[in-house]
Amino acid sequence: MIPTLETERLLLRAQTMEDWPAYAALMMSEDAVFMEGPHALGDAWGLFCHDLAQWQLLGVGALMIEDRETGACLGQVGINHGPLFPEHELGWLVYPAWQGKGYGFEAAKALRDWGFNVRRLTTIVSHIDPDNHRSRRLAERLGAELEVDPERPGPEVLVYRHTK
Repeated sequence: MIPTLETERLLLRAQTMEDWPAYAALMMSEDAVFMEGPHALGDAWGLFCHDLAQWQLLGVGALMIEDRETGACLGQVGINHGPLFPEHELGWLVYPAWQGKGYGFEAAKALRDWGFNVRRLTTIVSHIDPDNHRSRRLAERLGAELEVDPERPGPEVLVYRHTK
């Protein structure tokens, strides 16, 4: 079951095909550099499908961030797990036109709290590129702490740990 979460300004909901064009455009652009991009069309499609499939397979996945007032899709937030993410990993992306307005923080906080309170996770990490200063500040604003010598998916990734 894919949850729908609401915050003061946002609706976090399951993705639909209407979300694909904006998602693909971001993932195939230079703006995806901190998400191992830019990606080819097929790889972007695989990531989009992966975000949805995790719900069925693992009980976590991605939700689209929608403005409750206008219905505009602002980006995506997700908890990843499985073979590529041995620990539950909270990630977010906000489309360029919507950055700097607090939407990423609001969405990430809501999904993180859902993970702790509904899924009963005891810890969640965020993997962040060292040069992604916006995401690092967001993780810190969420209360996550940078780990000094963690296990990580690669030497180029910082690990921020969220605790309940």
